[in-house]
Amino acid sequence: MTALSPQTEQNMRQLFRRFNRFMLLMWRLGLGRFINIWPEGGGRIMVIQHIGRKTGQVRQTPVNYAAVDGEIYCTAGFGAVSHWYRNLLAHPDVEIWLPNGRFHAHAQDVTDQPNALPILRQVLINSGFAAPTVGVHPKTMSDAELAAATKSYRLIRFTQREAAEGGADLLWVWPALLGFLLGIVWFKRLYAEEDEI
Repeated sequence: MTALSPQTEQNMRQLFRRFNRFMLLMWRLGLGRFINIWPEGGGRIMVIQHIGRKTGQVRQTPVNYAAVDGEIYCTAGFGAVSHWYRNLLAHPDVEIWLPNGRFHAHAQDVTDQPNALPILRQVLINSGFAAPTVGVHPKTMSDAELAAATKSYRLIRFTQREAAEGGADLLWVWPALLGFLLGIVWFKRLYAEEDEI
């Protein structure tokens, strides 16, 4: 794999940032389970809720993940410059949103552990289209090729703790939307009846 030019990398980061906003909206609408039904295409996606290292504000970041031996893993594909990755280093106690619920977890960089490469490969396979988009083909690359292509990547392990409270905060949108649509149907029928009189 050839290294991405700085401009291409910047463009890719902006593209993924926009895609992440959409993914976060889907989770907030209660559709997190449904966006994970086609992992080969869209990938396996979870959300990390973390604390900004400078602002102290709560942030949410959608990422691809893999569950390996009871632990959850993700990668910072743009490396140690990723803001969310640096936030995890500063505040490793986070909340992760998985298709089966929300959990408190402890994040730890395990990039330098001996078994990191096969786990990283699984995370990248679980990324669906994302890894191939940046020229990384985890299903066909040798270990040496994958290690070279991902040398700046960081592998993060999340050790789950107790379940977290809360759920999709925008679930209210669905009944409101249904009420709006039913109102339109009711008004259409009302005006249609008046026209017949």
